[in-house]
Amino acid sequence: MMLIGLLGGMSWESTAIYYRIMNETARDALGGLHSARVLLHSVDFEPIQHDQHEGKWGRCARVLVDAGRSLKAGGASFLVIATNTMHKLADEIEEGSGLPVLHIADPTGEAIRQAGHRKVGLLATRFTMEENFYRQRLENRFHLKVEIPGEDERADIHRIIYEELCLGVFREVSAARFRQIIDRMKWAGCESVILGCTEIGMIVSPERSALPVFDTTALHARAAVALALQGDLLGQKT
Repeated sequence: MMLIGLLGGMSWESTAIYYRIMNETARDALGGLHSARVLLHSVDFEPIQHDQHEGKWGRCARVLVDAGRSLKAGGASFLVIATNTMHKLADEIEEGSGLPVLHIADPTGEAIRQAGHRKVGLLATRFTMEENFYRQRLENRFHLKVEIPGEDERADIHRIIYEELCLGVFREVSAARFRQIIDRMKWAGCESVILGCTEIGMIVSPERSALPVFDTTALHARAAVALALQGDLLGQKT
C-alpha cells in the first residue's frame, strides 16, 4: 500500500474521523490486522481560520505547501487535504509540494453520478458555497447542477461549523436547523445534498435527513485508501 500524506487539523475533529475511516477501509479490504499507511501533518487551525476570514489565502497556502513538502520528504505518495474549504488552494499545494492531490470533489461527484442524481444541494462553509472553486469542478467534471442555500441559511451553516462543530460542540437546535435547510432544498428540487464541510457529518444524520446525503469526509477517506491500494497493485513503491 502506498503511503498516504494526510494534511489535517482543519479541524482536528474531522481529521480524527478521516483516520478512523481510512483504517476501517484498509481493514475491510485486506482483512486481519491490516491498517492504512498514513503520514499525518496536523496544522494549528487557529491562525489558519483567522487568515481565511481575513482573506489572506496566500499565507494559508504557504503553511500547507510547507506541510505537504514535509509529507513528501517522509515518503508520502500523494496528498489528502482533510478539509473541503482548503481545496481552494489545491493547485498551489500540489505544485508547491511536488505531490499530487486527491481532490475531495472527485470521489463526491463520482458517487453522486453513480447514484443517478443531477441536482444537488451544497452545505459547507461560506467560502466553499459562495466561491466557484468547488461548485465549478462538480459542474464541469460531473455535469451536476449545484444549488446553495439562501443568505441567512449560509450564515447559520458557517457559524455552526466554526463556532460549534470545529470545537466538538453538538447542539440539537443546530441539527434541527440543518434539517430545516435540507427540507427547503428538497422542495427546491434537489435530489440529494453534499455535506461539503468535513465536520457536518458529525451533526447531520442520514436517517433524519429529508434527502440522501453524500458525506465528503467518508467518500474522500475511502477513495484515498482505494488509490493507495491501487498503486500497490500496480507495483508502485510502497
